[in-house]
Amino acid sequence: MSLFPSRRSIGALGLLAVQLLAPAVIAQPSGGPYGPVPQRYAVPVAAHVYFVAPDGKAEAGGKSVNEPTSIEAAVARVVTGDAIVMRGGTYRTGGLQLNQGITIQPYLDEVPVLKGTRVATEWQSLGNSVWRTRWATLFPAQPLGWWQRDREGMKTPLHRFNNDMVFIDGEPLQSAGWEGEVGARTYYIDYAKGHVYIGTDPAGHLVEITAHDIALHRPSRPVHGKASDRKGPTLRGITFTQYAYRAIDIEGKKPSTLVSEEPTDDPVGPSPESQHGKEVVGTLLENVTISHCSRVAGYFRGDGLVIRNSLISDTGTEGIYVIGSSDVLLERNLIRRNNVERLTGYYPSAVKIFNQSHRVVVRDNLVIEQPYSNGVWYDVGNHDGVFVNNHVEGTMAGLFFEISKGVTVAGNVFVNNQQGIRILNSAGAKVHHNTFFNSQVLIDRNERSAQGDHFGWHPQTGPDVNERVGHVFEGNLLVADAGVKGPLLRVEQAAVTCGKVTQTMMSRVDGNVYLRGGSSQPLISWAPLPGAACQTTFASLDALRQAVPGVEANGKALFPYEGAVFRSPELRRFELARVPEGVQPVPVPGEIRKLLGWEATHLPGALPASPR
Repeated sequence: MSLFPSRRSIGALGLLAVQLLAPAVIAQPSGGPYGPVPQRYAVPVAAHVYFVAPDGKAEAGGKSVNEPTSIEAAVARVVTGDAIVMRGGTYRTGGLQLNQGITIQPYLDEVPVLKGTRVATEWQSLGNSVWRTRWATLFPAQPLGWWQRDREGMKTPLHRFNNDMVFIDGEPLQSAGWEGEVGARTYYIDYAKGHVYIGTDPAGHLVEITAHDIALHRPSRPVHGKASDRKGPTLRGITFTQYAYRAIDIEGKKPSTLVSEEPTDDPVGPSPESQHGKEVVGTLLENVTISHCSRVAGYFRGDGLVIRNSLISDTGTEGIYVIGSSDVLLERNLIRRNNVERLTGYYPSAVKIFNQSHRVVVRDNLVIEQPYSNGVWYDVGNHDGVFVNNHVEGTMAGLFFEISKGVTVAGNVFVNNQQGIRILNSAGAKVHHNTFFNSQVLIDRNERSAQGDHFGWHPQTGPDVNERVGHVFEGNLLVADAGVKGPLLRVEQAAVTCGKVTQTMMSRVDGNVYLRGGSSQPLISWAPLPGAACQTTFASLDALRQAVPGVEANGKALFPYEGAVFRSPELRRFELARVPEGVQPVPVPGEIRKLLGWEATHLPGALPASPR
């Protein structure tokens, strides 16, 4: 019987519960709480406080809890420094436009929920267990222009790109291609005639269909007769759910993009930091829930953004989407189940940090249940990212750093990911003291350049082909069971670059520990090396050291490794059960010590050994 844990997943609530039970003093990540923390909100001290309720009257003043106005009326009235206090209940609304720096929060411990659906009550039975209704608010859409139908059209039908959603008793249905495919868990929409078909008798059920494609829009231009104050809103304790396209959209210099457009900002292409993120500064989301958005939870543009203790769940192509912004903090969020439509060829990510963002810190988050999505993706032109103390489980690539310069990755736990980390066409990635379980590491580069690229300007924002260097990989713990195929660490480059790009990508690789169950798989792949192929695999560290002197001088490889590695993988306790023979603490660079609060030395990996 293997002492390595299986690849089975566990429910998010169970995972959250066991992490809360883990003693914080021995855990990096902290163990939570992740996601919204229930609390009682006092009425804020503000210049003007507007009370709103689901049944509030637009003409009411909203000056007291007993005379609430509507959310739409309050949003139109507020100015910088005001607050909106929401009574509990369901607000079926959308398209709220706000360009003032205000606070929106619940009243005491009540639970306000903004929904982008309406209830469908009038249905016609067509026989054959199919029912039909006419629906006026539909959101047809096409894939983005770079989606390659000739390659992906056999895997993802075009109707999956439409933004409409149907829910029965709160459970989402999957889209179908025509009436004949409709069943108990699917729906079909005839856009030409405006008909929605379902395969469950609606009698006795709550059937909801999308009616709004956004909840809250923060334009950077005049709205409701007021100029933008350039201050982001503060949102606390609110739930946004069931919106076609996205729940929140914070604009930059140009108007928010259509679903058919790439969500960039002006200027497009390489530009200085001073040209991005200044239109709306200081947005805060805290204890917020965003779920069931057909594309993204929200587009966030603007410096000083903070998203903390929020739940982002059941989204389409991205959850949190940060664009052209600096000094951003994502902290203690629970992010799960992205790409619920299982789109292929769309490169989805639970968190996307896009287009020349600087100093985005992703710290102590829980990213789980992402079998069809990447975890956190720093994508094109980003600088000086920080990714520390996160638990990332069940993703395609837990952390993806592409066409960017400078990221520090430390103190994270990666579990059962297709790739724990991928560093592609980038420079200056510093990867220290992470724990990888069944999560291989890939650091690679290819021939993509600023000329003739499929994605246009993207490669221009990062290092050129010969500048993709300077990576460090030190003090990490890589553990794999016998089911993991291929090397645990892959340092590779495209064959077309062999003989043309000869400088190593890696500045230092040392002090890492590799533990593996019974397996004949190679340990490490390496490039570039002399020869036509310019890369090869190595079964041992000794073989690697002979081919590449100076690499892993202090590394350890123990396989087949017998016995328990971790304290209790079943309870997600990934501190070492015991210190493997010959493994010693290794030095921790000063900048990593500062980020993690560690001493001068630490065992390889993110966690200490378990106390006996």
